[in-house]
Amino acid sequence: MSRINAQVMEEAIKGMLAHAKGENKRNFLESVEIQIGLKGVNPQRDRRFNATVKLPNNPRPNMKVCCIGNAHDIERATAAGLDCIDMDGLKKFNKDKKIIKKFARKYDAFIASKSVIKMIPRVLGPGLNKAGKFPSILDEKDNVSTIVADIQGNVRFQLKKVVGLNVAVGTVAMTEEELRQNVTMSVNFLVSLLTKNWQNLKVVYLHSTMGPSFRLY
Repeated sequence: MSRINAQVMEEAIKGMLAHAKGENKRNFLESVEIQIGLKGVNPQRDRRFNATVKLPNNPRPNMKVCCIGNAHDIERATAAGLDCIDMDGLKKFNKDKKIIKKFARKYDAFIASKSVIKMIPRVLGPGLNKAGKFPSILDEKDNVSTIVADIQGNVRFQLKKVVGLNVAVGTVAMTEEELRQNVTMSVNFLVSLLTKNWQNLKVVYLHSTMGPSFRLY
């Protein structure tokens, strides 16, 4: 059960969208993010969490996904509009850390054929893993577009060394109701990961990429 006041949520979303779509409108699609401060949480002592939740409305439609695949999957992924590379292409990186780092930065996420995924660490080393972008498995029976939509729809909550989180939950092109659904599910999911639930939540703000913050909680 969400403790965020419905009217406060509505006014925050309206205010954020009005700012983003008015005279301050940018020439790119702004993300909508929630900024969260925690209390009574010690990252050095408490159990750290790293979990994902699939939101009801795609929060990252422009997310760039690359397929590392065999010939069959590359053909399918190319038809779905993805950039692709095969194992021979990866071998040409010659385990050069700078090239691999640049490759990892170019994309938001990766998928890989089931038949080649185990070979990737041997060819690239730990580069994709360190970047937090180790590929999701693409089985020959999977629909490529569905797999990509699932990746785009997932948001990750990870407690590291600080007690603050910033998570993208949508874009300014979404409707007020779509944003309300995504924000509500995101906050409720985070609360479920906290030891004392809502008691560990200090503050929640909503903002677009370049816009001001609106307090939700």
